[in-house]
Amino acid sequence: MNRRLRVLVMALWPLAAACSGADEAASPAASDEAVSEPTARTVPSHPDEVHLRNIRQLTFGGENAEAYFSFDGERIIFQSTRDGGACDQQYTMNLDGSDLRMVSTGEGRTTCGYYLADGRIIYASTHLGGPECPPEPDPSAGYVWPLYRSFDIYSANADGSGLVRLTDADGYDAEGTVSPDGEKIVFTSTRDGDLEIYTMNVDGSEQTRLTFERGYDGGAFFSPDSQWIVYRAHHPTDPEALTAYDDLLARDLVMPDNLEIWVMRADGSEKRQLTTIGGANWAPFFHPGGEKIIFASDMDNQNPRVPNFELYMIGIDGTGLERLTFDEAFDGFPIFSPDGSQLLFASNRFAEDPGNTNVFIADWVE
Repeated sequence: MNRRLRVLVMALWPLAAACSGADEAASPAASDEAVSEPTARTVPSHPDEVHLRNIRQLTFGGENAEAYFSFDGERIIFQSTRDGGACDQQYTMNLDGSDLRMVSTGEGRTTCGYYLADGRIIYASTHLGGPECPPEPDPSAGYVWPLYRSFDIYSANADGSGLVRLTDADGYDAEGTVSPDGEKIVFTSTRDGDLEIYTMNVDGSEQTRLTFERGYDGGAFFSPDSQWIVYRAHHPTDPEALTAYDDLLARDLVMPDNLEIWVMRADGSEKRQLTTIGGANWAPFFHPGGEKIIFASDMDNQNPRVPNFELYMIGIDGTGLERLTFDEAFDGFPIFSPDGSQLLFASNRFAEDPGNTNVFIADWVE
């Protein structure tokens, strides 16, 4: 697998752990150094990107993705492989790229950082499984994501101190995000033998399974009123496809080449499929108005040998599909600021190295 394809594969990959109790874990080796000066650089947009204005690049080099706003809209948490590190760690920064700090342990692999309402953070990490980066999947398996069983979800103070383990079930637990009312975490787990969506309280209590369909359910986010959840899913029905899915899952792998966007109520009821596009549709997030969903898709990719994803928006009734980005490079992980005025996303645009993925922020034009 070439480096660019590997970057795209890893960029599509948010996963997390199960929770039972709040055991104290080792404190992280948060960075003592911080970039204090603003580093944001204004970059041009494509003329058809009419919803994006004043695009600024916030990171420069390495692999940077899954950037999310704090509840007050003043800070960003994101994952990055940089500065000679072997795999992703969690970092925070201001909206202009200043005050960059590592807030994870520096051990293992991390993913899916997110802010809690009180300013603390959560993220998934494999560090209790060992300080080294877990191995990459065998390339002979094809285009797959690894489901590391050592991933669990942790909470910590904003600077990374006071680490608390929230999940300890056997299996992969990751993809944790927080409801806007600050009360619940939604996450993905293989604890029951399949990739399913669960919720828990922010202290790790009351872990509840929401999905029961055979196949992959994950990458979930709450609606602005915390009453709905949007997620990506693939429920194979063909016997051959089911066998292929089960064979990969038995090896802690999943192939994300066929995903559609779904919504359900926060209690798991009223599930419905929004897209029937085919291909990989993922990273869904609610527009602050609650009536639309932004997501990434390869639906318009014309070259299957070079994966490319763009951002799109669709109504919660499945109508009004609109393409938002038109750059020839990868665009993904779209996230609105709490007040809806800005959009965070990750992209390969303007990369100095073809393998670089960086974090961008833009003013949102309705």
